[in-house]
Amino acid sequence: MANLTPSTSNTVTLANADVFIPEIWSDEIIAAYQKNLKMAPLVKKISMTGKKGDRIHVPKPTRGAASEKTEADTVTIQQTSNTELQIDIDRHFEYSRLIEDIVEVQALNSLRQFYTEDAGYALALKVDNDLHAAATGFGNGGAIVFAPASSDYQHNAAFRSNSGAAAAFTGTATEGFNDDFFRDMIQKMDDNDVPMDGRCLIVPPSARNAIMGETRFSSTDFVSGQPVASGLIGNLYGVDVYVSSNCATISSGIRAGLLFHTEAVVMAEQMAVRSQTQYKQEYLSTLYTADTLYGVQVYRPESGFVLALAD
Repeated sequence: MANLTPSTSNTVTLANADVFIPEIWSDEIIAAYQKNLKMAPLVKKISMTGKKGDRIHVPKPTRGAASEKTEADTVTIQQTSNTELQIDIDRHFEYSRLIEDIVEVQALNSLRQFYTEDAGYALALKVDNDLHAAATGFGNGGAIVFAPASSDYQHNAAFRSNSGAAAAFTGTATEGFNDDFFRDMIQKMDDNDVPMDGRCLIVPPSARNAIMGETRFSSTDFVSGQPVASGLIGNLYGVDVYVSSNCATISSGIRAGLLFHTEAVVMAEQMAVRSQTQYKQEYLSTLYTADTLYGVQVYRPESGFVLALAD
């Protein structure tokens, strides 16, 4: 029997096995995932990490009203009419690559970075798609998170610009983003008693183009002069404005911008994005997989609006 003396050349060490250490992949995928998330940081989050179950029941208490106290009379007892919101944890997405040893041996270390960034983008895109689709449940619409049709965005919370004023959107042509229309939409939020803080606007690139063409929108009151972070391009009338190429197409040449409060949509995350590697000897390859598990639902339908904007 050969007497093999261990050395750095014939022993698996940290130096030559770094690609198989999950922590490296995990750190890179989490960073890439968070960098590419757009809507997720803007909505209500519920952490389900480590908890069992496939559905969350979230209480939705109804606001009460103050009553005038009549002298020498009893107080007014208000009837409780609380409801609940059910969130199904049914969105499980994964990203996998099988990396052969010959590739691992010959490729640059940047290959791993590409896969983790690509996985982060792919998973973040799925989350973003579902959150955009939740706008089908604004107003009196029925939330169709999975593969919504363009008609699902046509409800009483969908509006288009008509000569500058907001008009109901029924699939017909619309104007581009303009100041009068946006101010009308802000009033609709005010009329719905939506809190002033926590309001967000997400628009497609075409609307950003229109915004940049408005002198008042390009002033220092709107643009801070700081680098763009996660799509944030400014603040308009107290509303943070973001640009996203992921806005849904709701009719020919028309995209869905979203004006909403942070509590309009809720995302329950049962398993944050994770990264795993496993060596498959039968393939002489390393299997790399990143996945996440979550659920999305409309929480305050009266706090969100769909803006039908010309693309």
